[in-house]
Amino acid sequence: MQDLEEGVARFQRDVFPAKTELFTRLATAHQPATLFISCSDARVVPELITQSEPGELFVIRTAGNLVPAYAPGSADGVAAGIEYAVAVLGVSDIVVCGHSGCGAMTALADGLDPAALPAVAEWLRHADASQPRTTTTTTTTETGAETGAGKVAALVRQNVLTQLANLATHPSVAHALAGKTVTLHGWIYDIGTGTVAELDATGRPSALAV
Repeated sequence: MQDLEEGVARFQRDVFPAKTELFTRLATAHQPATLFISCSDARVVPELITQSEPGELFVIRTAGNLVPAYAPGSADGVAAGIEYAVAVLGVSDIVVCGHSGCGAMTALADGLDPAALPAVAEWLRHADASQPRTTTTTTTTETGAETGAGKVAALVRQNVLTQLANLATHPSVAHALAGKTVTLHGWIYDIGTGTVAELDATGRPSALAV
């Protein structure tokens, strides 16, 4: 905890005074333009990757950047966050961001033992639809054998598409899509290189347009 406490002290001493005007405005205003859904992985920091200031992103982080499909009568924190961001805050863009070396996708690819991690196994069911799609997109060796890294990378990409589809089942998002007031984006962040790619509808990545 000492390192966290020291970090707070540095924030109060060095960071906050330089941004006093910003924080004064944010104390009474909350108008983020983007809902950013990313993995809970500690290596993935949305504000750092996008170089966003406080107040610019409404962030939801879940293991595997999973978004459960909408189910009437079973609201949860993810569904509530999505609804609030879209219906109340009026975000204009929603990003679902997967990343390289995702532990959740690695567990899914390797076949997680439900008895060992029952809560994780149950949560990963929200990515089940991603698995069949990886069969034709995984990287193979010269002998045709599927590589572990290639399988996980393909699953990471397909999982982003699955979660975008799940996202569109939420009434607030469906309404905003119909009214063309929100745009969905699928991103892949590579931790080792710092690059970010955007996925097209087929899951093909391309460099983020700047």
